[in-house]
Amino acid sequence: MKTSITATAILAAALLGGCASPSFDAGRTETVLPLSRAWVDGRTVEYVTTDISDAAMAKAAGANYAPRLAGAVGITGRSSVLERVYKFPGGEQISIFQSAPLPAGSANAVAAYSPLWRMVLVRWKAPANGRVLKSEEQLLAAEERGEVALEQTQIVVNCPVTRAVDGSALRGVR
Repeated sequence: MKTSITATAILAAALLGGCASPSFDAGRTETVLPLSRAWVDGRTVEYVTTDISDAAMAKAAGANYAPRLAGAVGITGRSSVLERVYKFPGGEQISIFQSAPLPAGSANAVAAYSPLWRMVLVRWKAPANGRVLKSEEQLLAAEERGEVALEQTQIVVNCPVTRAVDGSALRGVR
């Protein structure tokens, strides 16, 4: 029995050692990720993008390609864990989130918040008439007036909010 445990311990150490590179720093306590901003009800929040279900978009964003995220899209008639993120593919403005935590962190009181977003592409029908929209309500009103076209995609992104509209932030966010 002792031989088996010793062999297992040696194998585990070898496997774990093989994962480390010369530049690996076991004492590292933080990671720096690109920060993005989005509108929520007329105010901005900050978020990071870590995972995207579309390979090309993940590559462009420098995020993990996570095809299984697409499975989070709910079956018609059932609720989903996804919120909507409205993205302007031409870069006319920052995205619009459907919700955000308030406050950020474990005291969040917004039950609808999810860091998983189903992407909806927004295009101005007359780009010269475009303007900054700061909430889902403003966006849907513009759609109703025929000013924008919305295209719901099968793309799912993981973009956790790190700083809420009230300025509260996750631990470690500066």
